[in-house]
Amino acid sequence: MLIAGLVLAALAAFLHIFIFYLESVAWTTERARATFGNSLDEAQATKQMAFNQGFYNLFLALLAFGGIVAFAAGAGVVGLTLVFAGVGSMLAAALVLLISSPSHRGAAIKQGTLPLLAVLSLVIGLL
Repeated sequence: MLIAGLVLAALAAFLHIFIFYLESVAWTTERARATFGNSLDEAQATKQMAFNQGFYNLFLALLAFGGIVAFAAGAGVVGLTLVFAGVGSMLAAALVLLISSPSHRGAAIKQGTLPLLAVLSLVIGLL
């Protein structure tokens, strides 16, 4: 189950890299605006905030990837600690969105499912 958890963590990290791209690189494009339901005016007004938020997503992804690399290199405790920190933070952020914004529950479920499955698989693998 540890390997399954690491694969799920990698998938969650790739998703968060895509979210980084949408928020920090492509925020005002038609695709990103359609994804987030923003008008061009809304996207322009929130561009700096989204840019910053996108980097949070990127850093969480890098944290998970760093943990996967460390685990693969034989530093199991350090690796799993980093993976849990990365996907745990992704999951926590998704839960905050789920609870605080009813209109964004679909997005919260999409961004939180892979981290949740990764955490559960890793915990089961450690038992």
